[in-house]
Amino acid sequence: MDIQLEKKKGLKPKHYGYIALGILLLFVGWKLIFATSLSTFRTEKERLSIATVTDGKFDDYITINGNVAPIATIYMDAYEGGRVSEKLIEEGSMVKKGDIILKLENMALYEQILASESNLALKQNDLRSTKLTFDSRQVEGKKSLATAQYDLQRAKRNFEQNQELYADELISKEVYLKAKEDYELAQKQHEIVKLQTEQDDQLRVTSLKGLDTDLERMHKTLSMVYERLDHLNVRAPADGQLGFLDAEIGQNIQQGQRIGQINVLTDFKIEADIDEHYIDRVKRDLSASLERNGNEYKLRVRKVYPEVRNGRFRVDLVFVDEKPETIRAGQSYNIRLQLGESNDALLLPKGGFFQSTGGQWVFVVDPNGNEAIRRNVRLGKQNSRYYEVLEGLQPGEQVITSNYDTFGDAERIVLK
Repeated sequence: MDIQLEKKKGLKPKHYGYIALGILLLFVGWKLIFATSLSTFRTEKERLSIATVTDGKFDDYITINGNVAPIATIYMDAYEGGRVSEKLIEEGSMVKKGDIILKLENMALYEQILASESNLALKQNDLRSTKLTFDSRQVEGKKSLATAQYDLQRAKRNFEQNQELYADELISKEVYLKAKEDYELAQKQHEIVKLQTEQDDQLRVTSLKGLDTDLERMHKTLSMVYERLDHLNVRAPADGQLGFLDAEIGQNIQQGQRIGQINVLTDFKIEADIDEHYIDRVKRDLSASLERNGNEYKLRVRKVYPEVRNGRFRVDLVFVDEKPETIRAGQSYNIRLQLGESNDALLLPKGGFFQSTGGQWVFVVDPNGNEAIRRNVRLGKQNSRYYEVLEGLQPGEQVITSNYDTFGDAERIVLK
């Protein structure tokens, strides 16, 4: 009796080869499908800058470049126009307040001074003549008033005597009435002379006051003209250095024309331009520092200018304590401006990619280094070396940090 042998069920060794081959074909197919679904750009790896995302301390500062300038600049504008006759001090010279820098000539002003002086002399003569006239009239008035008072007293005394005699019937009525009329006439004449004298006195006071006012006004006018004459001497408005002087002998200077400036060198400031990206974070009194010959010097932001020009805004910084001994106007310094406190963060080195993406996405290199895939990220603060990574990257990942402009709309970069 024959015994039938059953075939064992299960996978045979050759089946494993088929399975492996199938998985390989699926993987290759997936790679082909995935590769064709993304727009691709091919480039040589050596041409790119690739940086690694790391954990570290994010130091919230930026490095800016600034130029040393005088703490204050005082501009010189011509108070009075004229022709330059003398140039006494050259550019770059140190000056004291009040030093004469230029001398101007102005013939029209000279003629005005002569006319003002002549008018003042005439007015002074008029005042003296008027005073003499009023003084004479005042003497005559007092004399007339004294005579009227004397005549009044005599008429009064004569009337009182005749009144008593008439009451005793010792004189006629005609004599009495004449004495009475003489007395009344003397009273009226006295009142008229007195009123005229008072009016003359009042007219004298008013007229002389008007003349004095005119004379005072003419004195002030002449003083102002003399002051204008003095302004033909262009003087230094403060101690310092004559920064520039735009005037030559024989040149005509217009009133109000800017002709120079004085640099006040009692202290210095540093003027710096900063990218507008930081305009909301740069405030007055922020701390800063610079290094010079191995020494660190502290500064603070003194003023932030609100105007943005060509994507940058200006700030002024001043030294807090000491400043470099060799500091000079026009020197350039690299300054570390502290924007905030240090904190733990993911750090991505800075690069040209930010200009292309605005920090919204980057190309992340895969672990084998053969390609890079576009990935959305979120970056926070930045300093001179790093961006703060908030989302989208992990420590150890590598990112293409060079400029992306040549990549076009590619979402996948093949690295050769």
